[in-house]
Amino acid sequence: MKRFVNRKSILSVVVALTLIVAFTGGILLRGHSASAASGPTTKSKFCSKLGKTIQASAGAQMYCFGAQPNGPAIHNRPVARTFSGNVDAANPAEDVSPAGVQSYGQSETSIAAASHYAVEAWNDATTFFTNCGAPQNKEEGTGLGFSANGGASFTDLGGLANAACTQNLYVGDPSVEAFTSGGKTYFYVSSLFNSTFSNTTDARSHIAMDVCVASGQGSTATLSCSQPIIVASSSECVTFPGPPPLTFCSFLDKDFLSIDPVHGLLYATFTEIGLSPATVDREELAVCDIGNGALGGTPAAPVCTNGASGSQASPAAPYLVVAPTDPNFCENMGAYPAADLATGDVYVAYEHNWGTALFTGPCASEPVQGVMNFIPHSCLTLPAASCSGPAVVNAVNIVSLQGAFIPGYNRTPSNHCCMNDFPRLAVSDTYSTVSMVWNDGRFHLAGDILMQSMNLGTLGNVTGTPVVLNSDRGGWHFLPGLRNVNQKGQLNVSWYSRASANTALTDVTAAVDVNPRTKATPHNILVTNVSSDWNAVSSDIFPNFGDYTDNYTIGTTGLGGGSRDFVAWSDGRLGDPQPFEANTFS
Repeated sequence: MKRFVNRKSILSVVVALTLIVAFTGGILLRGHSASAASGPTTKSKFCSKLGKTIQASAGAQMYCFGAQPNGPAIHNRPVARTFSGNVDAANPAEDVSPAGVQSYGQSETSIAAASHYAVEAWNDATTFFTNCGAPQNKEEGTGLGFSANGGASFTDLGGLANAACTQNLYVGDPSVEAFTSGGKTYFYVSSLFNSTFSNTTDARSHIAMDVCVASGQGSTATLSCSQPIIVASSSECVTFPGPPPLTFCSFLDKDFLSIDPVHGLLYATFTEIGLSPATVDREELAVCDIGNGALGGTPAAPVCTNGASGSQASPAAPYLVVAPTDPNFCENMGAYPAADLATGDVYVAYEHNWGTALFTGPCASEPVQGVMNFIPHSCLTLPAASCSGPAVVNAVNIVSLQGAFIPGYNRTPSNHCCMNDFPRLAVSDTYSTVSMVWNDGRFHLAGDILMQSMNLGTLGNVTGTPVVLNSDRGGWHFLPGLRNVNQKGQLNVSWYSRASANTALTDVTAAVDVNPRTKATPHNILVTNVSSDWNAVSSDIFPNFGDYTDNYTIGTTGLGGGSRDFVAWSDGRLGDPQPFEANTFS
C-alpha cells in the first residue's frame, strides 16, 4: 500500500535543498511537445509526488503527465430528453494538431451566460501534441466555445488567446463568469497559467484570465478575447545558487470565479501549494477591480490585487488567506466562492483533508469536512483587505468518496484514485441562505448529492441533517454543479448520475427550483438524452471526465420573471470526451 510521507517533516523550515527540490522540482512547464511530456529530464519533482504524497487538480494532472491512454469504443443508451438540446460546445474535427494528431479529451467544464450569449470552457487535450504558435491557439490547455443563440449551438474557438505562449501557458482548470456593463457583455475565462522551460526569468505559478467581449447577433456574432491578465501569482519563491541558479515557486491550483456586479468586483479562489510549512495547501482569495474604481480597473481591463504586482525576486502576498495550512498538513483543496449581491459579502467553501485522509498518520483520524467561510464586505477593501481572514467559519463532516474506485473514472496515472467531495455553493438573499452541495456516502455507499444551507452571516445551520437532492438511490451520484440562484432565489443543482452502482453508464441529472430551506428531496430532471459508458471512452486526460461540472442561471425577459438554467459537463457519447451543454427554462 502506498503511504503519504509525513508532510510536516518534508516541509520543515530546516529541510535541505535536496528535499525542497524533491517536493517542488521547480514549478516549470515542460517544453511544449509530445515527446517532452514523457521525458524523465523534464518531469517536475512536484509531479513525482502527485498522486502519492499530494493530490491536485485535473489541470495539474495535465501539466505533469501529459497525454494518457484510456480505452477505445462507446456504448450508448438513449433516454428521455427533458432539457432542450444536448449540444457539443467543441468541434472534435478541430482537436487536431498541426502535424495531424487527433486528440481525445475535452473535459472539466465551466459555463456562464448573459442575454443570448453563452461561453463554455474546458481542459483541452490538444495542448499535448501542439507547439506554441499553432492556429486558434491550440497549444493552450484551456479551450472555449461561444454561443450567440442561448446555447442552441456553439462555435469552437480553440484555445484562450496567449501571444507569449513560449513563456507561459494556460494549463486547464477553467472558470467562466459573465458581466454586462455599458451595453457590452464581457466573459472572464480564468485558468491555471504557468511558466514554460523557455521562461528563464520567472518561475512563478499564476492564475490568469482572458477578458472576452461578445458582440453581434446570429451567425455574425463574435467573441473577441484579450491577452492574459494575471489574477494571482505565487507568494513564495526560493532561489539557490548555481551554477546555474535554481528558483522554485509555490504552485497555484484549482481556481474558480465569482462576480459581484453591484460593486464592480471579480473574485477568484484557489489553493496555494507552497514550499514552507506556512503555505502548504493554503486556501486563498484574490480580487479584481472590473469597474469598482479603487484600483483603476474597467470591465475590459481588470486590475487584480496580487497579479501584476510582485516579481519572482519579491513575490506579492496573497490578498486574503481564507484558510491557513492545517497543523497536521491535512490537505485543503477545491475552494469555491460565492458573492452576496445584496451586501457585497463573500462566502468561500472548500474540502478539508482530501487525499491525506486515505493514509496513516494524524490525517487518518482527522474528519474530512466541507468548510464554509463568511467574509464580510467591510473586510474586502482595496488595495489590501482590512482583515486577516474570515469572520465566521462553519464545517460539515463528510463521509467522503475519496476512497472509492468508481467504475470508469480515473483520477491519477499512478493509483487511479481519488474522487473528490469539493463543495459548490450559492447565495440566496430571498431565503437569507448560503447553500453548499457535495457528494457524500453517509446514506448510500455509492454516494448521494447532499445540501446543507446556512444562515447568511452567522452560518447557523438551517436544514439540520443534510438534505438528499437525488431522488433515485440505486447508483453513483457525484461531482455536483451549483453557481447561483434563479429570480425566485431558488437553487439549480446538477450532477453525474448512474442508475446502478455496477455500471459505468453515466448521465447528468438536475434538481431545479429547489427551495434552499427545504428538508425534502426535490423532483429530479434528466439532462442527458444519451448515456456515456466511461469504461469505453478514449481520453488523453486524467481524470477522463474531469473533476468538476458546472451550471449557470440567468434571469430572462418575456417569461414572467423566469430563468434560464444552463448545465455543462464532459460527455463521452462520441467515444471522445466532449464539453456538452443543455439548458431549460424555469
